[in-house]
Parts: sequence; C-alpha cells; structure tokens
Amino acid sequence: MNKKREEDSPSSNAGLTSDVSLKNRSLPDGVSVEYAPDPKKKWFVLRVTYGREFKAYNFITGDGTEAYLPVRYVMKLCNGKQKRILASLLPNFLFVYATPEKVETYVKHTPELHFLTYYYNHFRVGESGKNPPLTVSYQDMMNFIRVTSIRNEHVRLVESQHCHYKSGDRVRIIDGDFAGIEGRVARVAGQQRVVIELPGVCLVATAYIPTPFIELVPSENEKSDSSDR
Repeated sequence: MNKKREEDSPSSNAGLTSDVSLKNRSLPDGVSVEYAPDPKKKWFVLRVTYGREFKAYNFITGDGTEAYLPVRYVMKLCNGKQKRILASLLPNFLFVYATPEKVETYVKHTPELHFLTYYYNHFRVGESGKNPPLTVSYQDMMNFIRVTSIRNEHVRLVESQHCHYKSGDRVRIIDGDFAGIEGRVARVAGQQRVVIELPGVCLVATAYIPTPFIELVPSENEKSDSSDR
C-alpha cells in the first residue's frame, strides 16, 4: 500500500462525516457522544497547510484528543476517469476540542504536526497586544457539526453577500433531516434555506427548508419575560 496515500487519507470516522447521521451517535439530548461538554476544553480552530487535514486529524485523534473534520464527497478526475473521493469541506481547517495546553503542545511542540498552526481571532486583542487563537463556543460548534454531518449534496458554504436574509430572527428547524439545527432564514440560490454561522470561520446553508418546518427561537429577553410570569 502507498504509505503517503495511507497517511493522508481519512480514517473511517473523520469527525462525523456526511456518511454518518449525528442522531445515530448522540446522547438523549442530541449532543454527540464524542463531544460531551467539558469546562476545561475549548473548540480551537486550527490551520493546516499543504492540504494535510486528514493526516493531522488522524494523528490528533490517534493521540486520544477529540477533533472534527467536516468532509464531503466530490467527483475528481483521476487517470482520465471520474472518481468519487472524500474531501475536506473547509480546506486547510481542522477543529480540535481540548485544553489550551494540549493544543499548544500540538501546535508548537509536535514535530509530526509542523504544518499545523493557530487560526487567530482578528477581532480581538489579548493582554499581550496580539490576536489570540480563535475558539468557538460549544453551542455554535454543535450546531455546525449537526449541519455538516448530514448527507445532503445541497448543503453548501456560502458568502454573506449571497444570503438574502428575511429578518434577523433566529430560527430552529423542527422537522426533516435538519431538525434541531438553528440559524437564520435566508434566500440562497433562489431557495429558502437556513444559514448557520460559525463565528469567525464560515457560513453554511442547509438545503431547501419549507416554512412549516421552521419555528422562531425566543430571544433572551423573551425567555426572561416568560420566566417572570
């Protein structure tokens, strides 16, 4: 077997791939078994150069650390023939769920991961006067994992200028393959979809969502008013 091809290929369980349904591997409340919340850990956004996302994922998860690599199947021309291959949905990105100390070990003190670096938060400045490594909230990450784990060819990365939002209201999908996902309703490529934001990283749009499948998510003020009654 070609060693390089083996190293750079995904494991049979790269995060929760588009071939694996999240609801088949979840706790009763819908939270993924692999990613149960831990107050000591954060979701770090890391950059991987030279397209070695799968190699980094395999090394880190092989070391016992949780990570997520969103993937999808694409058609690629190989030796004159179209071949269906697994590719990263977000080229050069990997998400790692660990303590800051553990992530720093991977980024700065692991020769096998010399191609791995932090992705920095350019909207904040730390005490050192520099941009800190970007982390995303547990809730936002679970929402992102849910939508990118669904096997649907119409799930896509989108640019903000291509999203024509109907309002600023947050909604929850209550039926269909995307049930449980939260985002904002927008018209994308001529269809009503729900757009999910992973702050500082990307926007992802679902497939077409019928209006009866959508409910408004109460704002924090509305929740507070309701609890006071």
